[in-house]
Amino acid sequence: MEIIKTDIEGVLILKPRIFGDDRGYFFESYNKKLLSELAPEIPEFVQDNQSFSTYGVVRGLHFQKAPYSQAKLVRVVSGKVLDVAVDIRKGSKTFGKSVCVELSGENQLQFFIPEGFAHGFSVLSHEVVFQYKCSRFYNKESEGGIIYNDKTLGIDWGIPEKDMILSPKDLIHPTFAQYTKTL
Repeated sequence: MEIIKTDIEGVLILKPRIFGDDRGYFFESYNKKLLSELAPEIPEFVQDNQSFSTYGVVRGLHFQKAPYSQAKLVRVVSGKVLDVAVDIRKGSKTFGKSVCVELSGENQLQFFIPEGFAHGFSVLSHEVVFQYKCSRFYNKESEGGIIYNDKTLGIDWGIPEKDMILSPKDLIHPTFAQYTKTL
């Protein structure tokens, strides 16, 4: 497995070693021992989640507030997404900056997002099966969010606005500026 650093410290792209032949392919999608050697900053995970979505769905930007903050290791089983992590760590030198990576069933990349980040993704393919590991259990009272189309964040979700499909909850999140006033 190859660990690729991004422009934001702690946010990593994981590229697995894929063994393929005329029958298909095989790879280890998660190996606790190997990850602890290659990227000791990646914590243990306690919960796995999976979602199914169709083209145009935008999920996010979501996070869990302390003390329930979650690190996540995300990947796509089939389909393609644009995955986004936004640094919301107060005092961070990259506060408000984001990293975007295309994850797909073809490239098999994984994206590690540490605690203190808002996370979201947009579905670029007809359908997607999306999986993610979390370092802490979900806590409803600790939910937080930032509006997906915040102008100061300037995220290009790779989908025309008219084609975006969002949940009612994701349409009413505060702006980044409103969020920062709560810190």
